[in-house]
Amino acid sequence: MGVLAEYGDGSSHILSELRGDDMLRYLTAGESHGKGIVAVLDGMPAGLRLSRQQIDAELAARQSGYGRGDRMKIERDSVEVLSGLRGGVTIGSPIALLIKNKDWKNWRDIMDPWQESDAAVEAAVTHPRPGHADLAGALKYGHADVRNVLERSSARETAARVAVGAIGKAFLAEFGIAVVSHVIALGGVKAKTSGMGVQRIKEVSERSSLRCADKTAERTMTGAIDRAKELGDSLGGIVEVRVAGVPVGLGSYSQWDRKLDGRLAAAVMSIQAIKGVEIGSGFAAASRRGSQVHDEILYSKERGFHRKTNRAGGIEGGVSNGEDIVVRAAMKPIPTLRNPLSSVDIATKKAFAASVERADVVAVPAASVVAGAAVAFVLADAMLEKFGGDNLAETRSNYEHYLAQIRDR
Repeated sequence: MGVLAEYGDGSSHILSELRGDDMLRYLTAGESHGKGIVAVLDGMPAGLRLSRQQIDAELAARQSGYGRGDRMKIERDSVEVLSGLRGGVTIGSPIALLIKNKDWKNWRDIMDPWQESDAAVEAAVTHPRPGHADLAGALKYGHADVRNVLERSSARETAARVAVGAIGKAFLAEFGIAVVSHVIALGGVKAKTSGMGVQRIKEVSERSSLRCADKTAERTMTGAIDRAKELGDSLGGIVEVRVAGVPVGLGSYSQWDRKLDGRLAAAVMSIQAIKGVEIGSGFAAASRRGSQVHDEILYSKERGFHRKTNRAGGIEGGVSNGEDIVVRAAMKPIPTLRNPLSSVDIATKKAFAASVERADVVAVPAASVVAGAAVAFVLADAMLEKFGGDNLAETRSNYEHYLAQIRDR
């Protein structure tokens, strides 16, 4: 059952039911050292041309970055499409994606789905790591071996999200919507990117080993990473996602779960190690006067309604307002340290140093890629919610009619 939309030129189109069955959705599956990571994306219209190189490039970006550990040298992620695509074009059925774990061969005995080997028993993890889901997950699910928790809670899962986000970006690009994500702070060092547009940020940050658009800050950040590595410590930071070309009217002010900023915040907050999310001026707005926070509205024949500033980050009242969407996320330092923190053995209750599963000093650049993917998925979902369509041509027609309608206002 759809919604009939009537436009100013007398035409009408059937849009998908709000928050109904045509909404985009996805699930991921897989363990960090299992056979692979899987994602199933449902609801993408038919007719969208995809490129394997485009998805693989996003996966490679997630694995890159100064300060990453040795696992990034083992895995070279590449997507395998199992369904939903023919000749590089979506056919409207669920898109199943597989990213194989090359390290699986070294973990086959420990992670075998059917047989519990002696190797698996010997490799049991009983020292939960502070800052991870290890202890809470083991208590919740009744596991004696913490590996059952850490294998799934691992950030390795984000490879699937990035693959899904790459498809979302390809869909958004059909409507002139561009998504860029970059690092704006790392280890207490802040980048200066004020006044830089989306395209310029993209050009500079994608040539940076830290996905930072400020070369001076990048050098200082690199030094901070080196010092933390020498100490066996880790660093966190802040990532920013900017989206240009978003039309007015995505999301809704009418219900809490349809507010665009709420949906974006939830998606980004769900990324491993993210501890805070803000839209636009965010937390800084709390210490400023109203005259320093809100964006004055202007009008011109060339641009129509627009804002003098963009402190709201492109969203007002849960609805996109036509300005660039700006989302930032704070990532805590990776809790697995070369010099591990104190923990307690869950079997003996004796004090031990926490287990060490990986040795990244910092993963903030990778988090920026994952955040970009998360934002792209939510906006693709919101576009389909607004404009519907079982195929790309239908969605584009509805979109163009809507733009013509608001231009006449």
